Amino acid sequence: MDSQALLHRLDEEFTAALPAADRRPRLTHVQRLPARRADLVDLPDDLPSLVADRLRLAGLDRLYRHQAEALEHVRAGRHVVVATGTASGKSLCYQLPLLERLLTDDKATALYLAPTKALANDQLRALRAFRLPHIRAATYDGDTPAGEREAIRRTANVVLTNPDMLHAGLLPGHRRWGDFLHRLALVVVDECHVARGVFGSHVAAILRRLRRLCAYYSTPSTALLGRSGRTAWAGGRGRGAGGSRDGLAEDPADDLRIRDDGEPRGAGTGSPCFVFASATIGNAGEHARNLSGLDVVEVVRDGSPKPPVTFGLWEPPLGDTDQGGRRSTLAESADLLAGLIQAQVATLAFVRSRKGAEVVATQTRRLLAPAGLDDRVMAYRAGYLASERRAVERGLQDGSLYGVATTDALELGMDVGTLDAVIIAGWPGTLASLWQQAGRAGRRGQEAVVTFVADDNPLDHYLLSNPDQLWGRPLESAVVDLTNPYILLPHLRCAAWELPLDAEEEVFGTPGGPRPDVAGHLDGEVGAGRLRERGGRFYWSGRGSPAAGVSIRSAGGSPFQIVDGMTGALIGDVDESRAYRTVHEGAVYLHQGQSYRIERLDLRERVAVARMFTGDEYTQPRSDTDISVLAVTESVDWGRCRFVRGRVEVSNRVLAYERRRLSSGESLGIVELDLPPLHLVTQALWLTIPSDVLAVAGIDQVRVPGAAHAAEHAAIGLLPLFAMCDRWDIGGVSTAWHPDTGLPTIFIYDGYPGGAGITERGFRSDDAHLRATLSAIHACQCATGCPSCVQSPKCGNGNEPLDKAGAVALLRAVLTERASGLRQPAPA
Repeated sequence: MDSQALLHRLDEEFTAALPAADRRPRLTHVQRLPARRADLVDLPDDLPSLVADRLRLAGLDRLYRHQAEALEHVRAGRHVVVATGTASGKSLCYQLPLLERLLTDDKATALYLAPTKALANDQLRALRAFRLPHIRAATYDGDTPAGEREAIRRTANVVLTNPDMLHAGLLPGHRRWGDFLHRLALVVVDECHVARGVFGSHVAAILRRLRRLCAYYSTPSTALLGRSGRTAWAGGRGRGAGGSRDGLAEDPADDLRIRDDGEPRGAGTGSPCFVFASATIGNAGEHARNLSGLDVVEVVRDGSPKPPVTFGLWEPPLGDTDQGGRRSTLAESADLLAGLIQAQVATLAFVRSRKGAEVVATQTRRLLAPAGLDDRVMAYRAGYLASERRAVERGLQDGSLYGVATTDALELGMDVGTLDAVIIAGWPGTLASLWQQAGRAGRRGQEAVVTFVADDNPLDHYLLSNPDQLWGRPLESAVVDLTNPYILLPHLRCAAWELPLDAEEEVFGTPGGPRPDVAGHLDGEVGAGRLRERGGRFYWSGRGSPAAGVSIRSAGGSPFQIVDGMTGALIGDVDESRAYRTVHEGAVYLHQGQSYRIERLDLRERVAVARMFTGDEYTQPRSDTDISVLAVTESVDWGRCRFVRGRVEVSNRVLAYERRRLSSGESLGIVELDLPPLHLVTQALWLTIPSDVLAVAGIDQVRVPGAAHAAEHAAIGLLPLFAMCDRWDIGGVSTAWHPDTGLPTIFIYDGYPGGAGITERGFRSDDAHLRATLSAIHACQCATGCPSCVQSPKCGNGNEPLDKAGAVALLRAVLTERASGLRQPAPA
């Protein structure tokens, strides 16, 4: 297969269908990425014979070097993170030490954590494929029947679950898991690069709660709470004095609390060894250390082979809309998927939303129907029944499916069979995700085809104009911030329910990193009545575990439920931060392809009542945002401009919504709303630009609002290139004069209470972020601004005012100031 010729042929076929005046190549760049040879080593001589035999039966008589390195680290009792590419055999990096330990120690147990149920089920199949009777593996999640849970707790020595279930099920119910935790030897955290931002910060707290309980069930000599370091890997785990048959305390009145003498009960010999598996990211070791609070060794040199890759960048043509937008990315992706399938190229198309996956699959089936291939294409996404997901997975593995349109549910390390090509419909959020998705192609060792179809936004079109940013730039670094009180405090309450807290515990810290003020937080919780202090220890004062009320996929505020007004059925939920914008009265809300009109939003009960809606209409909120500077953390002078990072309070009020016709975008009027403001204390970066700098750039006072607004939109759109985030994770405010700075100012802030480390990464990028922003706006071919450069789909002011030329002049002026002198720290 000549991949480059195939892409050019499809480009020519699609372009020929356009009017002559609009015919421009869609394929803007093709990069040939070379193959890589395998770096192999022999199987260790001391590997248990059963494991070695099973590997040889599967055709594996040698290991990739990174697999052997990981095994040696775990054998030596070192916590390890393996960060290598897709299809590099990362699973064996934890499967081998897991199987070895459980075969040589029949008392040991292992815990496997995956970000999704589907991945946990895939790993369960992989473990069972070894056909080792000593390995009693089972998944334990929200889908596990109640009747099976007790048997799993009693008999399984490998439990596969997810952080959500660990947080809300296993840890609060540790009394029933005492024996398992007492014997826990290995904890696997798979696809740990997904645990970043708010979710990652929650996972970091959950892993520390797990470590507390493991220490509690260990022997006194190794159970000092908060102690980190190497694991006692060798040796068995017998029952110790004072421990009952199931690892619980003999005296029920003790209630599994730490004894008054400070010594925990239990009979283990040390904390478990942690093994992290990650896609290639910029800070694998640091990230694993931040997640666990432990010193972690990196294994990042990939020893697996890689086929040659033809990587094409694809730009949809301009459409015929009044706004000058481009043809839908979904429509282009469906055309490409159909064309590749007709060329007998098995293809996976990654789409950013559930609805998008359905649209691409439906459109592709329609295009393939004349050739009788429409039954060889399916969609895959969350929300399907387990049996439906399994059918798609089997079709990929046995080759009966030629194409699948999927969300990022298939990005993670599941077995997807033998694929020749991947389509990536729009920027997936991070460079790490881009290469993770691209790595799904070429699994038969043949040349792989990857096509990135640009969405209509500044970041995607910047990458089309600067393809070297895809091949040559370092991977992003994952961010976790456990010092965020909006995340830490709920987990301190959960920890106090599980075991009494000590103000001197160090388990919530990170080696070499910032230490949260646990003692101060505990005193505050006592003052609020949520905890009570007795004998220097802190106890949960409420009834039942607080874990059920803590959502680990968000920060701050319980979600709003969306209920069908006709049937009372629960449709879904939405975070508090998005509820006023998406489920206000009169909003058109889309869920799994079905439109609903929101009839009522009950703020007290946190419920939105909806009814099915079939009209040709969508809604866009109009809002007003104010921002106040609370504290300056860092600042630097850029000539006469100043670049600042600090803490802010954002006040946002949804004032109205605009009704628009779905088919044409025509405005059907604006409807006023009466909603209270939402307040958010978070982290931000901001840039001040004195009026004399703007005047030299030719921007008078009348043009400042539009120029700053356009620059703000584009900067928000480009920030995901420098931090592992989505543009919906951040917000912005621009103003011709701000009372706290006394100058024209552009703010960009984290969209989560307390912050998520996103804007800090933007600040650390120095001027690279603004240079990329300027390049994206300047390269766009539109005259006055479009979705590819300065328009934003989430603008609360209806994308008014916007001055594209003014934004270019403003950014050039700021970067000239930056270059005019040394970057010297300025006093806060």
